[in-house]
Amino acid sequence: MELKQYWLIVKRRLLMIVLLITVSCLTIGIYSSYFIKPQYEASAKLIVNQYKDSSSLLPSIDVGAINSTIGLIKTYKEILRTPRMMKKVVKQYPDLGVTYSELIGKVSVSSVNETQVMSISVRDDSYEQAALIANAIAIVFQKSVPDLMKVDNVSVLDQADPKESHGPVAPNAKMNIAVTFMLALMVGVGISFLLDYLDDTVKTEEDIEALLEVPVLTSIPKFEERDSMERSSNAPLTKIAGREQNVSLDS
Repeated sequence: MELKQYWLIVKRRLLMIVLLITVSCLTIGIYSSYFIKPQYEASAKLIVNQYKDSSSLLPSIDVGAINSTIGLIKTYKEILRTPRMMKKVVKQYPDLGVTYSELIGKVSVSSVNETQVMSISVRDDSYEQAALIANAIAIVFQKSVPDLMKVDNVSVLDQADPKESHGPVAPNAKMNIAVTFMLALMVGVGISFLLDYLDDTVKTEEDIEALLEVPVLTSIPKFEERDSMERSSNAPLTKIAGREQNVSLDS
């Protein structure tokens, strides 16, 4: 099948594709703007050192120790989101008004570009609440590391400011509409090809040649009644031959 034939298939059902895209994008846009609660994100950062006491400078940088510390961060990332750690946060900060299972769903932990810095990010309906939760988790984890790991090497590098004003990070209406546009376009084109595949009626000369395996010698143009009426109203009636009762008129 040539590219032109593909375009003809799409063109025949272009209105359906446009309607599908329009309805889908409008629905997602309205739903994202008016029915989804905005989500705000706040983050606190921790730094993981080989030694917490850094009053004396090391004579040289131990690359092996740094790599070992970066590997240790993977363990810390898993510990942070455990029920045990979240229960400690809920117990020490009851004013947050959340359960430990809700905290696990709100919290994500990441390392910053494979460095010794860990980022605790929290999403909530309020930025102030998200900042308070992120700070609480950072403080509780810092105090819990010596008991868990028998080493005191975690410090709070930066805390979120609950008084700051930040815009929501979700929902992203523009991104949702863009994704919906692409999906609706692919679905519309797919439906067009499916309907064309299921349609076994004869529409073109090529269909006749493919079905009967004979060449098309001629074709009869489509003639509608309104074409006859327009022609008869515009063209004058002319006598061709014979008397009045045997007259043919050319219209």
